[in-house]
Amino acid sequence: MAEFKLSAQLLGHEADVRAVSFPSPDFALTASRDCTVRIWKRTSETPPNFDGSLVSRGSEYVNSLAFFPPNQDHPDGLVVSGGKDTIIEVKSPNAVATDNAERLLIGHAHNVCTLDVSPKGTYLVSGGWDGQARVWNLSKWETEFQLGGHEGMAVWSVVAFDETTVVTGCADKSIRVFDLRQSTGGEAMPVATIYTPDVVRALCKVPKGHPSGADIASASNDGTLRLWKLNGQQVSELHGHESFVYSLASLPSGELVSTGEDRTVRIWRGSECIQTITHPAISVWTVAVNQETGDIITGASDGIARIFTRRPEATADEATLKEFHDSVKASAIPQQQVGGINKEKLPGPEFLTSKAGTKEGQVQMIKESNGNVTAHTWSMAQQQWINVGTVVDAVGSTGKKVEYNGKSYDYVFDVDIEDGKPALKLPYNLSENPYERATKFLNDNELPLSYLDSVANFITENTKGATLGQPEPSSGPDPYGTESRYRPGESQAAKVLPQKEYLSISAAKYEAILNKIGNVNKTMVASGRKDVALNPGEESVLHSSREALDASKPISLPTLNVILKVVTEWPYADRLAGLDLLRCVARFPIAAQFQGPENETLVDIATASAIPDDFPPNDNAAMMGARTLANLFGSADGRSLAKSHADKAISFLERILGIKGGEPIGKFNRNVLVAVTTVAVNYSVLVNKEKLLSPEQRRRLVAVLGAILNDQTDSEVLYRALVALGTILSTSKDEAKSLGNAAWIEGAATKSSEERIKGVARECLKVISR
Repeated sequence: MAEFKLSAQLLGHEADVRAVSFPSPDFALTASRDCTVRIWKRTSETPPNFDGSLVSRGSEYVNSLAFFPPNQDHPDGLVVSGGKDTIIEVKSPNAVATDNAERLLIGHAHNVCTLDVSPKGTYLVSGGWDGQARVWNLSKWETEFQLGGHEGMAVWSVVAFDETTVVTGCADKSIRVFDLRQSTGGEAMPVATIYTPDVVRALCKVPKGHPSGADIASASNDGTLRLWKLNGQQVSELHGHESFVYSLASLPSGELVSTGEDRTVRIWRGSECIQTITHPAISVWTVAVNQETGDIITGASDGIARIFTRRPEATADEATLKEFHDSVKASAIPQQQVGGINKEKLPGPEFLTSKAGTKEGQVQMIKESNGNVTAHTWSMAQQQWINVGTVVDAVGSTGKKVEYNGKSYDYVFDVDIEDGKPALKLPYNLSENPYERATKFLNDNELPLSYLDSVANFITENTKGATLGQPEPSSGPDPYGTESRYRPGESQAAKVLPQKEYLSISAAKYEAILNKIGNVNKTMVASGRKDVALNPGEESVLHSSREALDASKPISLPTLNVILKVVTEWPYADRLAGLDLLRCVARFPIAAQFQGPENETLVDIATASAIPDDFPPNDNAAMMGARTLANLFGSADGRSLAKSHADKAISFLERILGIKGGEPIGKFNRNVLVAVTTVAVNYSVLVNKEKLLSPEQRRRLVAVLGAILNDQTDSEVLYRALVALGTILSTSKDEAKSLGNAAWIEGAATKSSEERIKGVARECLKVISR
């Protein structure tokens, strides 16, 4: 299939183009931080040309767009846009900026950052920084449902999957699936939640017939695209982007297209990147597809929207193509974007004609004869290196870097958020996007997003208007326990086995957890369930623990008793937040020392309340039970309890995996499996460091890991399972030979292209062959 080539450049916006739509071959729509929405109507086929006009001009930036298809009432369709002013505006595509809107949809309390219209045009779905996702009835022009569960975290992406299904992507690293037929009182709760390793920035529906069999694709701050079934099974990962991925779309050819902060658009066929289009900008914010022609439109930080095509007759003229390629070549790339460079070890220009690349989009630095460093990417289709810019230094006003938390920055600011409290540190590199760094700063310090503009403006003012650039991958606390997850490209030369440290899954949003418990308690009181509801004194005890939890200080025994009441006496369907709190406090000695009225330990309580005998098990509850067991290893008392109750803990893992006691629970739920393998890793460390567990317990634990390695494909799950298996087998040569199974290990290594998987698999095979 032909490569995409530039078709047209849409010039007119005065700031970043943040959203695009391409509903017809004859026109496209764009929205920008210059507070405008524009329509671009085709005026000629060859060479392609589009004239732009204003549809809307507001007082705040616009960053989401959708197109409502033509119907009897609106034969030209409708342009739907949203942004920082929180209002969703609906206008005719033939309107001018001074015309009144057809409708103004009011309901969001913060920036409306994502919009989508259902395939048949029966409803609109919106998402915003206020943590809300709303479904709007397009005949009544009002909110029909609110989509719950986002707990105040920004909803970055929404997909109207079909006429009854909506999928949302959230800053809390979760994808939620909603069945609009299962709503009550104007609210729909998710029928499934998919937990991901990073913030979900973009979603799209995967084309039917895609070789992965996936239903949806997601993109994250870690640069990875992940493909999912709606039941939560991850079926593929696509690696290639080098920074945040902001936008995804499906092509009528069955391929996917993505854009991101690495200046590129990437075309994906199956799991392979087949084309990389570098832009002369810092960020490519957005992409959309015309489903009739297969052409794509992008919006970038340089204020230009661009159309690309595979159709020879729609390609731009030679002068426009040359101008585009020259502008890419002339781009200045901040050095932070490409990492540390040793100029003396870089090859010269002769490399470009003597060495071929090995994959689409591969980057090669070249030291030019004048001493400059240029960046080049490999095009598989053209079989040549393409110059994509010159690497430039970006230093602060002092010319010196500042160290903070082991990293170098151009600036580290002191930010006073509240009188009487110490200033917070705000690190910043000139190559970063101020809005992205400000968002990360607010998230890391659990501050409201309402401060976003103030912090971003502070950065801009105090760096004398530094240009937007590349953000660093998101860090901060990870509530899913994957803080140490390997990313492709990182060095993994060091020996992994045996694992020496215990792992925990303990980061949490305590305010959201406590609010959830409080809301459920109010409902129970209102419905007459005062027998098991918390009384005012117990509620007070629970909320007084917030300060200790935030400071990671041990909680009091009365607080633990209240938590245990929630997880043991409340109805199974209502105890999830309590189980979440239980896994957070499990790392403290007081939790390991606890004994109930019938001598129950925390292991007894966690396993019985997460998977009760008298209710169908819930994936998330089982996951919290496993996390509680994992976090017990955070104290010496906890490790002692885990050892003495190893039979019960291993039985719990066997029940989740379906080895004993029933069908698997969350068989392809990544978050459940990460929790299970974390428990296994901790028991393997206990075996290796302290030579504990009986031979039969070790055999059962190895069988658990074998089941995971046989059945699963997720890279993080496979990695943790291999680490746990290798650590157990490293303890004894005899057991390594009798318990080790090369087929498990070799099979796991073939399921992932990640070097860390193959590396630890090689170590495991060496252990069983010694």
